Amino acid sequence: MHEPLIGVTTCPGPSARWGVWELPAAVLHSACPRLVQRAGGLAALLPPDAAERAPAVVARLDGLVIAGGADIDPGLYGAERDFRTGPPAHERDAWEVALLRAAMAAGVPVLGICRGMQLLNVALGGTLTQHLDGHTGPFGRDGVLGEHPVLPVPGTRYASLVPEEASVPTYHHQAVERLAPGLVVSAHAPDGTVEAVELPGATPWVMGVQWHPEMAEDLRLMRALVDASRTAAPSRATAALPVTTMA
Repeated sequence: MHEPLIGVTTCPGPSARWGVWELPAAVLHSACPRLVQRAGGLAALLPPDAAERAPAVVARLDGLVIAGGADIDPGLYGAERDFRTGPPAHERDAWEVALLRAAMAAGVPVLGICRGMQLLNVALGGTLTQHLDGHTGPFGRDGVLGEHPVLPVPGTRYASLVPEEASVPTYHHQAVERLAPGLVVSAHAPDGTVEAVELPGATPWVMGVQWHPEMAEDLRLMRALVDASRTAAPSRATAALPVTTMA
């Protein structure tokens, strides 16, 4: 069985330490690529690069995961920075927006995780609430994951994968405010916070979730991405074949 190659974005950091070395690094905790592997895919980590190189990178992938991380620059959706919003990661923002757009243009399946869901909404024209005052569910504090239920919206792709109310691991203080054109909400928290979004229709396969599936045992979401990537890869390869003519 074909094992699709799934690209997973990383976080540029000031430095990381291993052995005797402490150097600038692009990092990601191992749970995210391990989830790809457990779901039957091959994981490739994607450090930030020049935005114009995104189409060439995406052309070599079967699927894409936009991983969690730092707050998105509110300037990307025309908002002033709230004092509770973290420092901007301009290089990562630009790279991941370019990857998202290239993937959707090429029909490469995409899963956005936490920040990845928020970035998907912003890249398609939506906005974010920069801080969730009065959020009734635990959403994680001081590096400790919270947990709360999410409710699927009947008739959505997410509901077809996870039809029941599910308790999920979560860590965030921002969320979707105005939904981007084209996206639909496919799950929400009991207090109404948007917890999953997707593009309707069979293709392209694009979904974002507010929580961290890599920190749980449920493989259904990642298996769905891997399966969609496996299905999309042959048709994309056939479409890319050069046209030849008989002499």
